[in-house]
Amino acid sequence: MHGLGNDFVVVDARTVPFAPDPARVRALADRHTGIGCDQLVILEPPGDSRARVRMRIRNADGGEVAACGNAARCVASLVLAEDHDDAILIETAAGPIEARPVDGGRIAVDMGPAQTDWAAIPLAEPRDTLHLGIEAGPLVDPVAVSLGNPHAVFFVADAEAVDLAAHGPAIERHPLFPERTNVEAVQVIDPECLRMRVWERGVGLTRACGTGACAALVAAHRRGLTGRRATLRLDGGDLDIAWDDDNRVRMTGPVATVFTGHLAEDPA
Repeated sequence: MHGLGNDFVVVDARTVPFAPDPARVRALADRHTGIGCDQLVILEPPGDSRARVRMRIRNADGGEVAACGNAARCVASLVLAEDHDDAILIETAAGPIEARPVDGGRIAVDMGPAQTDWAAIPLAEPRDTLHLGIEAGPLVDPVAVSLGNPHAVFFVADAEAVDLAAHGPAIERHPLFPERTNVEAVQVIDPECLRMRVWERGVGLTRACGTGACAALVAAHRRGLTGRRATLRLDGGDLDIAWDDDNRVRMTGPVATVFTGHLAEDPA
């Protein structure tokens, strides 16, 4: 499945457990010798009685992360279709995510509260998260935000001109981020539209990042560049993001199923 080109191998392990080691995750994610994906998403029985499913997320490098907005929309579309519910709750390591269908086959998800305190992101030391004061090439002075994943949001004059493949890795692994970080290059088109490109930790360049889009809107509003709602224009398409007065960030966008199949029991 994919959300704006941010693609996933989604494995339904609600009846048959599936706990691949990092090597198998990397093999499945390999675009030449495996299925190919940005993230492997595993559906499990929820521990929270309110939730319909638990979602676990493994990056292409084999590491586990707590949240993924595009994956949440994909999982929601699958589970909503099973019982034709009006809304569901998805359990994640970052907390519960509510999802519901909206117009045009899109899915809206409540990504939870934006975290802007240095310890919650987390950073390695106390910093003003509105002006971190770090840089790599043209990427200068980011805003730090967490939506279950840490993000360093850089505002640039031209997002297309930034070589994220060259400069993203240095920020991802900067000592200020003990859990590494996602890196966004964001251009303000107007107060209601942002152009964003992303370097995702453990993955690299991706066509879209849902939590990154949420973080970008939060960062832009904190800098006084936008209101609390905007369209985020990503390489793979558009997401509508709202940072409501209750501090919760809500994201709306499309999903797509590319193909279905079965994994062999023997990873060889």
